[in-house]
Amino acid sequence: MKNIERNEYKGSEYAVGWRDRAIENGESAAAVELASESLAALLGRELAAAWAASGTFESVALGYLGVSCALILFFAENLAHPVRLIGMQALVAAAILVLCRTEAWVSERTFGDEESSETARNVRPTFSERFWHFWRHWYPHLFFLFCFEELGQLVHLVEPGWQDAKLIAFDHWLTGVDPTVWLEQFATPGRNDFMQFVYLTYFTYLLVVGGVLYYRRDWRGYWSVMTYSAVGYALGYVIAIFFPIESPWFSMAGAWQGPLEGGAATSLINLIEHYGRVRGAAFPSEHVAGAVAATWGAWRHRRWLFWVMLPLVACMCVSTIWGRYHYVADIFGGMVTGTLGYVIGGWLLGPRDAARRS
Repeated sequence: MKNIERNEYKGSEYAVGWRDRAIENGESAAAVELASESLAALLGRELAAAWAASGTFESVALGYLGVSCALILFFAENLAHPVRLIGMQALVAAAILVLCRTEAWVSERTFGDEESSETARNVRPTFSERFWHFWRHWYPHLFFLFCFEELGQLVHLVEPGWQDAKLIAFDHWLTGVDPTVWLEQFATPGRNDFMQFVYLTYFTYLLVVGGVLYYRRDWRGYWSVMTYSAVGYALGYVIAIFFPIESPWFSMAGAWQGPLEGGAATSLINLIEHYGRVRGAAFPSEHVAGAVAATWGAWRHRRWLFWVMLPLVACMCVSTIWGRYHYVADIFGGMVTGTLGYVIGGWLLGPRDAARRS
């Protein structure tokens, strides 16, 4: 206790001395007063401001990072580099808060009060305002990618073995066959390429729905869709940590007559899979969960877009089995988590978040 008081006294003595020297040098009283505050108080105020600038999406994202960090700490003996993973998660969490705080600060500097806000609406935004506004709204896509790639290191955090045999048995019980093997009889280069192209459309659903809402300046709708996706993904990520599935691509290798031959789409997906494939995290299918959450978002906020997306999403679900990436059980799991993302995300969104995004 005495050490704490001594340190506080030294800090106060240093601050007072700095203030006196600053006044002698003619610095403004406001700057001196700001610098006189303790670093802890300054950081606390900035953290509170960053949290106030964040919304429901950030609550879900930071909540997932907190849960996964707690699991890493609890099961640290099952990981080669737990400290590195925790450090990376802390860095991502800090980046999110800094981004929220910076964008809010830039916005406040321009729209300081109600009167200036009305005037500034007719003024073209500066490059800085556009820059921070863009990244404040589009960083969720990078966050989802980070979490998915990180799962490759967390799939055996809790359970050391693969659980694919259970899903293979479920698929056989449900259909009477092994679906990925059975579908091979219908494979042709043209069909393969079509299915691989449809599979690739997964990357576009959230971009398209978000892009339409962003272009129309429907901020409430935009962040609602991002929140649906965040909840759906977070549920899937946690399930994947406790129930590791490596997918038919690995567990059933050798059961097929040969690789799926195709054209440009097949070559592109092979390239993506070669450099970005995550072994594990197949159940539930995050591809399906993300697509379903985005489709529900289109239903809620742009009904015409829902009807455009629906047949493509249905084909994409089939393509994940055709391309040997998922079991039928993975597809059902993705549909459930994506729908839960929409339901729970809608429940989490509240008047405070709506006011902040408007």
